[in-house]
Amino acid sequence: MISLPEFLSGLEGVILQRRDAHPNETFLKWKDDEISWGDFVDRIYAVAAGFWDAGIRTGDRAAMMMGNCPEFLYAYYAMVFMGVGAVPLNVAQRGEALAYILNDSGASAIIIDDVLVEHFLAIRDRVPNVRLMIIQGSVPSIEGNVIALEEWLKVGRDRPPIGSLAKASADNILYTSGTTGPPKGVVNKGINPINIIKLWEPTGVRAGETIYTPLPLFHGNALAVSALGAIMLDYKLAIAERFSASKHWDDCRKYNAVEFNTLGAMIPILLKQPEGPDDGDNPVRVVLSAGCPAYAWRPLEERFKLRLIEWFGMVDSPGFLMNTTGKVGSMGKSLPGFDFRVVDDEDRDVPPGKVGELVFRSDTGKAAAFYYGKEDATNEAWRHDWFHSGDLAWIDEEGDFFYAGRKKASMRRRGENISAWEIESVVNQYPAVLESAAHAVPSELSEDEIKLVVVLKPEQTATPEEILDFCNGKMAYYAIPRYVELRDSLPKTGTHRIEYTILKQEGITPETWDREAAGYAVSRDR
Repeated sequence: MISLPEFLSGLEGVILQRRDAHPNETFLKWKDDEISWGDFVDRIYAVAAGFWDAGIRTGDRAAMMMGNCPEFLYAYYAMVFMGVGAVPLNVAQRGEALAYILNDSGASAIIIDDVLVEHFLAIRDRVPNVRLMIIQGSVPSIEGNVIALEEWLKVGRDRPPIGSLAKASADNILYTSGTTGPPKGVVNKGINPINIIKLWEPTGVRAGETIYTPLPLFHGNALAVSALGAIMLDYKLAIAERFSASKHWDDCRKYNAVEFNTLGAMIPILLKQPEGPDDGDNPVRVVLSAGCPAYAWRPLEERFKLRLIEWFGMVDSPGFLMNTTGKVGSMGKSLPGFDFRVVDDEDRDVPPGKVGELVFRSDTGKAAAFYYGKEDATNEAWRHDWFHSGDLAWIDEEGDFFYAGRKKASMRRRGENISAWEIESVVNQYPAVLESAAHAVPSELSEDEIKLVVVLKPEQTATPEEILDFCNGKMAYYAIPRYVELRDSLPKTGTHRIEYTILKQEGITPETWDREAAGYAVSRDR
C-alpha cells in the first residue's frame, strides 16, 4: 500500500516511483498496444511541455472533450503535474449545455477529438474565454489558435520548468447534472488516492495484475477509481473505447483482466448475450459494480464464475459504501473514514426499514467538496454539515444500506446523470412548443428511461417525431427522451412551478408515444 507520506509528496512522485522501479513494465493496455511506465511518463512530460510552450500555466484551466484513449491520460496527468485544472467533458455534450460548461468553468483551452470539433465550432463564438484548441487526430483547416496534439507527442521533451505548485494550482472540475437547472461543476477534494485505496483493498487485486474499464474516462468511475487506483496500487490498466457487450469478455481474456467496473444497466445487458460453453472460462475474479439490479447479481456470479462487490459513491462528495459480504441488493456499509445516515425531511434519523434521504460526510465532519461558483447550491447540499445526496435509501437491522431511488427531479440513464433542464432548454426552443417537462420513468433494464411531456402553443401542431428530430444533435444522444406525450397543460404549484412528482406518478399513459416501439432511431453522430 502507498503510505500517506508518499501521497503527500505528490501524485507525480508516485508515478515517478513506478517508472523508476520498472520503467519497461507495461502500465497501460490499449487495443493491441502496451505502454510502459517509462513511455507513459515521457508522453505526460511531452504534453506538459506543449502546454507550457502554448502559454498554459499553473492556475489555468483546460477542458477535455475526448473519448477513451491513452492521449486522454497523457493530457490529464500533464495538467495534474502542472497544477492546471482539468475539466473533463462528456463527449456527447452539445449546444447550450456545452457552452454553459465551458463558460462556467473558465477554461482557457480545450483538448478535443477531431470528430467532435464541429460541435465546439458551433458554439465557439459564445465561449470567448477558450483561446486555444488542441486537437487529437486530424486537424481541419480552421481559423484561430489551433495545435495538433500529435505534434507535441512526436517530440521527446523534458519536464517543463513548472516550479512549485503550492496554493496556485487550479482545482479539477467534474460536471454533474443539475436537478432542473444547468450542470454543476464539482470540486471534490475528498477524491484523493488514500480514499481510492480503501475502495480497492477488499477486491484482492494484486500489484502487477490487470484491471479493465470500458467506462468513459471523462467520468469519475474510470478516471478516479480505475486509473488512479491502478497508479496508486501498481496495477496494469486496460481501457476500451466504449462498452460493448459482444466484445466485453473477449477483451477481458485478451488483456488477462482480473477485474472490471460496471454501472447498473451493464450487467443485465451482459446477461442478455447468448450463453456459451466458455462463459466461465475467463480471468475475471471480481467485479466492482455500482447499481447492480438484485435480480442480476447471482446470475452474473454463477454464469461467469466471479465475485460481485457492490459499492456506492458520488462525484459530488467524498464517501463510499461497500458490500463485502455479498448480501444481494445491498450497497453495504461505510468504508473507514466516512459516516452515512438515512434521514427524514427534518434531518432526523429514520428507523431501519424506513426510506429516507441518504446523507454522508467524511468522519472529520468537514465539507470536502463544493459546487464551483455556486455557493447557494453548495450550502443547500451541505446542510447541517452533512452532504444531502438526493438519493433515497433504507437501512436493515444489520446496518446495511439499500438504494431506493432518487428524491430529486433528475434522471439516470445508461450510467449518465441527466437534468430536466438539459432537455427542456432545447425542447422549449422548438417554435411550436409552449413549455415542456422531462422526468424519469422506470426502465426494464435498470435506472431510468426519460419521458417528455410537451404543451404546444395555441393553434400550433407538432408530432413527437418532429420534436425529437429537432433535439437530435442539440443535446447528448443519451438525453433524448424515449417517451413523448402531448397534452394541454402541465400540473403546477401555486407558485407556478412544474409538479414533477405528479408527472412521475402518472408515468406511462395510453397517450404516451414510445420512440422504440415506433422504430425511431437516435443518431450518436449528429
